[in-house]
This record gives sequence, structure tokens and C-alpha cells, in this order.
Amino acid sequence: MPSRRTLIAVLAAGAAPLPAFAQPQPRRSVDPGVTFPEPGRRGWADAIPVLRIGISGGENETDRLARNEPYRRLLEETFGLPVRLYPAADFAGVGQAFAAGRIEMAQMGAANYAGTWIDTKGGIEALVAAEGDDGSLGYVAVMVVRADSGIADLQGMRGKSLAWADPASTSGYFAPRAALRAAGIEPSTYFSRTGFAGGHEQAVVAVLHRQYDAGCTWASGQGDPAAGFSRGALRVMVDKGMLDMRDLRVIWRSDPIPAGPIACRADLPEGFKEDMRRFFLALPNTHRAIYEGIERGGGTGFRTVTHADYALVVRLREEEAAERRRRR
Repeated sequence: MPSRRTLIAVLAAGAAPLPAFAQPQPRRSVDPGVTFPEPGRRGWADAIPVLRIGISGGENETDRLARNEPYRRLLEETFGLPVRLYPAADFAGVGQAFAAGRIEMAQMGAANYAGTWIDTKGGIEALVAAEGDDGSLGYVAVMVVRADSGIADLQGMRGKSLAWADPASTSGYFAPRAALRAAGIEPSTYFSRTGFAGGHEQAVVAVLHRQYDAGCTWASGQGDPAAGFSRGALRVMVDKGMLDMRDLRVIWRSDPIPAGPIACRADLPEGFKEDMRRFFLALPNTHRAIYEGIERGGGTGFRTVTHADYALVVRLREEEAAERRRRR
């Protein structure tokens, strides 16, 4: 069995999933012949009288709902059934809502998906994930400081304070903590203090307001850094006028992290799952503004994914849980 350090290295490098899983050829938004689902009520709607969509934390609830409202309306118009948005207070809230059967579908980070899959004993299923501008299935965690802080790199962060975004966030906590430990940096002793800001946007705001010296969030790692990259939390804040990237400095970025999926309850009809795959695959080409709204920026579109794409992340979560149990 690979060691924890080996698994972290493989995960960070975006390596292929474990060979025990056979994967179908993924379908992509850029494939020829991708078509948007024809409007009309489906047979599966009898099993889903209201389609409930979980919306993760990371920015304030008003902005989250406004950004996702066109997406909600398009689902409603396309499939002829009521669609409701359910904003969660934090990333774990989406997993809890899945476990309680209160939502049918949500966009999730890789670590949140893995933890929820474990907690629900395979009760959720990955449908699609976003591709970067170069077609890669990944993004990066970044650590940012104020531009006037005098901190230029990780070495300058020794004895300084760090804000994680959310304990269930891949890029805002799970991946950077694992990467730092793999590099020989133990966050609990290297930094003067660490804490959870309550979301990605909040972590950046905490840095800007000097509540923490640095914060972790996510970005595509591609595109113009001065614009907050092509997509991600920084890009959203720039677009909303909340952030001028000249006020921040990126002092560290992770290796590529597997992009989290849009997932649904595993017990839903197969017809629903296929309609949702078609909806998302065609979305960047047919409704670009809505795609950019839910993806917090641009990219080449979506790719179909399966649980096998997240097998290594699941194993890391299982090892982390086992380690916590041993410490008790």
C-alpha cells in the first residue's frame, strides 16, 4: 500500500486513478456533436418533484444566489420542473444535505466529494468536472499575502499567521496542508497560528484586513494573474470589484489538484444523470454566461468523470480519518 507521502505526491501531480477502476472514455464540452437537452418534462421528474441544488460556501449568500439564479432558471425551463437553490453555510453543509436527502445535486470540491462519498457509503455519484484553459482536469491552491507585507515566499511565513478557507475545502485546507507536510512543514508549529476564515472569499478578506498574514484559496493557475487568473475565488472577487490584485501577492501555489465534480445522489434515475451530463457538457457552448457564472470564470468546459477519478482523494480522506481515530 502506498505511503501517505507517496499518495500526496501522486495526488499533487494529478496522476491517473488506481488501476482497479475501469473508466469509460470521457466526453468533453469540446467534442463535436455535443448538444443541449431538448426542452420538456422528463419521465424521471415523477421521482424528483423538485430539483434541489446545493450551493457551497465561499462567498456571501446573496452573491451566491444571484450568481446561480440564471443557472436555476435554465434548469427549470429546460426540464419543466421546479428547481430550488439551497445555500450551505460551509462546505461540509453540502455533504450533510446529501446525507440527509435534502438535495439532489451540488458542485463540490474533490475532498468534500470524497468525504461525502465515504459518509454516505457511496450515496453520491460524480457526473462532470470543469476543465482548465489548457484542457487539464485541475486547478491549484494558492497562498496569498498583502503586497505590502514584506513576505515574498513560504520561508517568510515562518512565525506568521495563516487563514485556511474551510475545513472541508480541497484547495482552502486539505491540499495545501497535505502539500506543506509533504515538504516537511508542519503547519501547527511553522505558523504562529492558523484558523478557518469561513470560506474562500472570507480568507482573502481576512488577509486584506490584516486579520491574518496569509490565506489559502483556489485559482485556475492559468490566464492573467493580474485579473485573478482565468477562474477561481480571486477572479470572482476581482470581477465583483472587491479586489485589486495589485494589493495581493501570491507566494505559493500547489501542484495541480483534481477538479471537484458536480455530483448527484447515486439513487436517482439514470435518465436524470444522463440529462444532467448533457446539460453541463453543452452549457459552455450554448449558455456561456451561465457557465462562467457557476464556474467563477472561463475554461474549455466540462468533462464527464466517475468515482475512479477521485479514488486517491478518497483514500487520503480515509487515511486522515484513521489517523484522527488513532489520536483519540
